[in-house]
Amino acid sequence: MSKKKNQLNHLAIIMDGNGRWAKKRHKPRVAGHYEGMNNVERITLAADKLGIKILTLYAFSTENWARPKEEVAYLMNLPVRFFDRFMPTLMENNVKVNIMGYLDELPKNTYDVVERAMAETAHNTGLILNFAFNYGSRREITSAMKELGGMIESGSLTSDEITEDMISDHLMTGNFGKYRDPDLLIRTSGEQRISNFLLWQLAYSELAFSDKYWPDFNKDDLKYFVENFQNRNRRFGKINESDS
Repeated sequence: MSKKKNQLNHLAIIMDGNGRWAKKRHKPRVAGHYEGMNNVERITLAADKLGIKILTLYAFSTENWARPKEEVAYLMNLPVRFFDRFMPTLMENNVKVNIMGYLDELPKNTYDVVERAMAETAHNTGLILNFAFNYGSRREITSAMKELGGMIESGSLTSDEITEDMISDHLMTGNFGKYRDPDLLIRTSGEQRISNFLLWQLAYSELAFSDKYWPDFNKDDLKYFVENFQNRNRRFGKINESDS
């Protein structure tokens, strides 16, 4: 009897290595970010063909503001260029755009374009392309705790009523319902750390690491990691019959 394959509904990717990709080719770091942007379209379409329902991409962290001003300015303009170029493709493929993060802190032109991208694709019913932009997981969890604390202060909630599901619902992935936690996290560039990304949501996610820099990560690499995930023995802290 063949083993049932794991269903990959929510894939998260830390898109790492753009700067090193550029340095290896004696190009400025921004050239790596540009090519990384192009790769987002390729991987999004590949993920859609593989039947993935949600693709969450770590695009800009709350810590990335500490980078050189010129690089930050370029990164803030990437959403403008991305959605200007790829919106027709996203619409053609029924992709719904979601942006999670502290968007009110973005420059106005960046904020306007991400809001417009979400509005224009709001009625699409295919893959959800979820960008984590100006996002940090510790801050996200802190914000959720403040919301729940405010509910306790107002008398609409008691501490005994707080559950893990309630905390999950107050995080930025809460609107994804049963798919809010990634099944698989992939990080490119050879680094093996989470970097303040989805700390709560990754509690039982499978992890995978690619030595390739993000601009070089292709649809065949994605297919390899998806198939590897599908055949993993996921126990969630339990013991499967095959292990006993």
